Amino acid sequence: MAERLEKLRGWFDNYVAGFYGDDEFINANIKLKEEHSRRTCSEMLYLAEQLGLDAKEKQMAEAAALLHDIGRFEQFAKYRTYNDTRSVNHCLLGVDVLTRTGVLDDFDRQTKQIIEKAIEYHGAKELPRNLDGRCLLLSQMLRDADKLDIFRIVVQEYARYRANPDEFELEVEFPDRNEYCAEIVQDILKGQRIDYGRLRTLNDMKLLQVGWVYDVNFVPTLERIKERKFLESLVGFLPETADVRQVRDKIFEYVDSRIQQGR
Repeated sequence: MAERLEKLRGWFDNYVAGFYGDDEFINANIKLKEEHSRRTCSEMLYLAEQLGLDAKEKQMAEAAALLHDIGRFEQFAKYRTYNDTRSVNHCLLGVDVLTRTGVLDDFDRQTKQIIEKAIEYHGAKELPRNLDGRCLLLSQMLRDADKLDIFRIVVQEYARYRANPDEFELEVEFPDRNEYCAEIVQDILKGQRIDYGRLRTLNDMKLLQVGWVYDVNFVPTLERIKERKFLESLVGFLPETADVRQVRDKIFEYVDSRIQQGR
């Protein structure tokens, strides 16, 4: 398994290198996802350690993390966006890339299927109810690890964008208007997850990201989110309104309660 994982890392490096070229906008966004994939591996190994996985399970977890966004590279090179609703489902495209390239063919059939399913479902609004065993565990871990690094990215990039929007080199998917959808606020206050297709502004996206905590599976993930003050930072990028203050209080209370229950 360790040798297959090392081979996989080499394949990933070579595959991603093929998407860099003369277009600096594409290069910046490809680099963003390349670095995100590597950091998601670190977050995945943190969770694997916290959850007491064995060596083989840790290696499978790292493989899934490394490849989870493999569809993003072809997606952005072709459509110049990471917005699935305006292009293609990057999760399904990722599974298609793995099938076309045969990169997982060295793994046993069951391990290969579990990795592919975790990748297929990592961007879904919620996991299918029929998952169980290792497939469910890996899928839950991948969704948590992915969020941990995306929280880090968006906090960093929102700060950069706010400081100098004219020279911001990454994609901004939604218009930056000083407004947000009141229904999204109400859904968060009710503890409901937000459908990506309802987003209309950059503030809607920020609210959705704050509400991600409802989809976090493991207490160690919430502890890391709290330690790094991701939610405080995200709320700070939203308008200072009574709605936003309610969202902040609701989310902070939820996180603290989950952590307390898990101790």
